[in-house]
Amino acid sequence: MKRAIKIVVALMVLLIIGLTGAGLYFYNYAVVPSEKDFLSKGTPGTDTTAKNPEETWFKDEKNRSYWELTATDGLKLKAIYLPADKQTDKNVIMAHGYMGNAETMASYAKMYHDLGYNVLVPDARGHGKSEGDYIGFGWPERKDYLQWIDQVLTKNGQSAQITLYGISMGGATVMMTSGEKLPKNVKAIVEDCGYATVNEELAGQLKELFNLPAFPLIPVTSLITKIRAGYFFGEADAVAQLKKNQTPMLFIHGAADKFVPFEMLDEVYAATDAPKEKFIVAKAKHAKAYSVNPKAYKEKVAAFLAKYVK
Repeated sequence: MKRAIKIVVALMVLLIIGLTGAGLYFYNYAVVPSEKDFLSKGTPGTDTTAKNPEETWFKDEKNRSYWELTATDGLKLKAIYLPADKQTDKNVIMAHGYMGNAETMASYAKMYHDLGYNVLVPDARGHGKSEGDYIGFGWPERKDYLQWIDQVLTKNGQSAQITLYGISMGGATVMMTSGEKLPKNVKAIVEDCGYATVNEELAGQLKELFNLPAFPLIPVTSLITKIRAGYFFGEADAVAQLKKNQTPMLFIHGAADKFVPFEMLDEVYAATDAPKEKFIVAKAKHAKAYSVNPKAYKEKVAAFLAKYVK
């Protein structure tokens, strides 16, 4: 009997060690900022080989300045600021995708600039020039965006009108921000292909990349993430935040998106009772709605914002 108990205990110890090792591997694979082999085609929503007028404009130092803030947990965060050609109270704060940075947002920044907006493009924590050793998938970032909103109001005036825009992980970020107590200055939110919950997104990627079930690896990795980064995956829930949202929102998704499955669009769209619209781009894969049909994309965003930003 004692021998049997020892064997069971030994097997349990080996199982715990094995799961911990697998969880640490997946934590480093998904949560630690580093080069990702599954992103061989570049950051979602960008074409890293493209050389176009939008990128030339965006990278011109004459068109930009640099902002920074200290997050509530002490991290130093950086952002690129591009003022409108004419003085205006219209402002957009942008959120880039997973393993992207502010420099990958040229086309979207130029779109808003052409609409007459001041454009602020932060580097998310752990990305670009911002400090941080983990990816928050939009959850801790939502608090950072509250601070960026306050900074826009401080620098551009208390009458500033603010739009939030995000793509991929950035789309999830602005959806998660939507459930916080926002000032009335935030007039509209535009999200492009953001995921419904981090648990759903990571479970899908675990199946796609490794053909593994979500249990028990996702819960184990979530616990490691809580210990190392301060949040559980289950907390990062755009659907739960959208249920508290009161800001008009435009939801954009490519019909051929498999990275953040197209079906998630209905999930996030149904979650909010605020004024809302959806824009679906046929044949567009993940974060490719703009590049597949830039004319229609720009027209839809402009028409939506015209209703709420005066």
